[in-house]
Amino acid sequence: MPQRIDLRVHDRVALEEIELYSEILSAVAAAERPLTTDEIDMVLGVRSQDGTGRRELTSQ
Repeated sequence: MPQRIDLRVHDRVALEEIELYSEILSAVAAAERPLTTDEIDMVLGVRSQDGTGRRELTSQ
């Protein structure tokens, strides 16, 4: 009897990159202008003005 092989890939890094990409796409779609580098950093949780991580963008 042939052995069945599970061909599904479980790649945590790839899934995390897809999540970050989707967050950027959502922020860009909601923005009325190009995002600044600081705004992109906030969306990605790289840094924020108050140091708490991810924040929602608000219109200025």
